[in-house]
Amino acid sequence: MTHRSGFACLVGRPNAGKSTLTNALVGQKVAITSGRPQTTRHTVRGIVHREDAQLVLVDTPGLHRPRTLLGERLNTLVRDTLTEVDVVGFCLPSDQKVGPGDRFIAEQLAQLGRRTPVVAIATKADLVGKQRLAEHLLAVSELGEWADVVPVSAESGYQVDVVEQVLIGHLPPGPALYPEGELTDEPEAVMVAELVREAALEGVRDELPHSLAVVVDEIVPRDVAEGEPPLLDVRVHLFVERDSQKAIVIGKAGSRLRDVGTRARRGIEALLGSRVYLDLHVKVAKDWQRDPKQLGRLGF
Repeated sequence: MTHRSGFACLVGRPNAGKSTLTNALVGQKVAITSGRPQTTRHTVRGIVHREDAQLVLVDTPGLHRPRTLLGERLNTLVRDTLTEVDVVGFCLPSDQKVGPGDRFIAEQLAQLGRRTPVVAIATKADLVGKQRLAEHLLAVSELGEWADVVPVSAESGYQVDVVEQVLIGHLPPGPALYPEGELTDEPEAVMVAELVREAALEGVRDELPHSLAVVVDEIVPRDVAEGEPPLLDVRVHLFVERDSQKAIVIGKAGSRLRDVGTRARRGIEALLGSRVYLDLHVKVAKDWQRDPKQLGRLGF
């Protein structure tokens, strides 16, 4: 039995279902998901372990026509990633028509040439009927020269195993790249920041996602009495661009920020395997998306 191993990159326009598919393939949450575009800012690696293969998934921000310096840097990040993987999965949501954003990405992928196979993945297949799905698959097929075209629903589990098999089929023979049981190589602080950011994006107005950055100041154990379970102090800063956005995140009398803290803490405790005291602070960093110095300070 030949063991295969390598890297797969999922690309697609914002909100195409890339992070949800990554989580479904890995079998647990490693990439944050949100109904808002521009949720993913870091390449999160999710690792799929099998007896005959190891598939390392690299999740990227959505490729899009950039309007800010941040947008340009995110696009560069995606393009750099594309040149370093063994196979690319191009996600196109079945509940939306193939549009200019998809054509823009198809053009970028065509520039990879024959070196890197591209699998077209019709995501969210459970949201449409058979006729609409057939029309979508035809439109996807006509968009470029794909190694394979696969419909999938990460939510219902439909054909997730098929996507896994197809991506693995394009990997080179090789030994496992990561130890058994490891699901991601992201540092804990990055994962914590992403969980806070996901909680903060729940149910807020459209202008906020691009403007919200989260930085973990510290994760330190607190001294507790003998016999008490361990407790970690986690201090986090949320940065927005305007005072009006700060008011949105905090909410009336701090109600929204408390809700964000409660929601994020559950995920952080599961991630770190410990009780957590989560300390959140919201700050204004004026127009940080367009300021090279501030982008650098915030990790972009």
